Amino acid sequence: EGIRRLAAETLGLATSPYRFCDSLAELRAAIDGSDGRGAAIGYPCVIKPVMSSSGKGQSKVDRAEDLQAAWDYAMAGGRVSHGRVIVEGFINFDYEITLLTVRSRDAEGDIRTDFCEPIGHVQVQGDYVESWQPHPMPPLALQRAQAIAQAVTDDLGRGLDGEPAGCGLFGVELFVKGDQVWFSEVSPRPHDTGMVTMATQWQNEFELHARAILGLPVDTSLKSPGASAVIYGGVDAAGIVFDGVAQALQVLLSSGAWAWHWCMPAAPTRRGSGPSWRRHGCSPAWRAADVRSSAGRSPYTTRPLSHLPITPIKESNTGFCRRR
Repeated sequence: EGIRRLAAETLGLATSPYRFCDSLAELRAAIDGSDGRGAAIGYPCVIKPVMSSSGKGQSKVDRAEDLQAAWDYAMAGGRVSHGRVIVEGFINFDYEITLLTVRSRDAEGDIRTDFCEPIGHVQVQGDYVESWQPHPMPPLALQRAQAIAQAVTDDLGRGLDGEPAGCGLFGVELFVKGDQVWFSEVSPRPHDTGMVTMATQWQNEFELHARAILGLPVDTSLKSPGASAVIYGGVDAAGIVFDGVAQALQVLLSSGAWAWHWCMPAAPTRRGSGPSWRRHGCSPAWRAADVRSSAGRSPYTTRPLSHLPITPIKESNTGFCRRR
């Protein structure tokens, strides 16, 4: 809530129309305009828990009959049991991007802001499923996106009460239609859509974040275009492995692209008395013109196996997993 109010009300940046609601009745009134707080949000609209992440509890609503289900889903998906929601008017954008924005110090000790090349991405129910870098943008749209990102990160990074200014990497999400740009969200950390930078940049998003915090020089330049696709295990288990990784790599290599496969744990979930884990993988690759489609095909060659624990291969830093 604080981020949205900062962007729209304090900084005056373009965002989707929105209201914050504490009950189903308030939600209905915000959408139909009977709350007296401005123009109706209307349908379609997007309803999200204020305290949530990765699309949990988020839904698009096209008609009033679906509001109860959307409210219940938001309550179940939020981080608190009786939370607050934001309802947003739907923006008919052309595409959405993540603009990785880095605040660091130059040789004189002054704060500087650098931007990575725009990362295009596709999300399904709030979860990133595919990303690529760079995403082409008109010069004016890119200029506006960078201005929005700098305005937000300058405010968030400003030191308060004599404290030093904050440094690090921010993942700024934006909607774009033609030359119009709307602020969506910001994460003060490396971003899931930015994992593609492990294949595309000289310094990936994790290195940039660490170097900026440590006061080391940063380099946001692009090494090569690339794309990534998520591989969801689709099972809840104490530990899983993926079969078919070699075949997935062959899909990517057949396009003439160098690629690698990486397995990443998702957030832990609770089922019964003990913790269980969902795992997914990511297949970044080079040459975006060729590999975006192959990165999207390669996950279908893998098979998650839920009955075997995994352990990393210590001799390699690529994140391959093997059976114990």
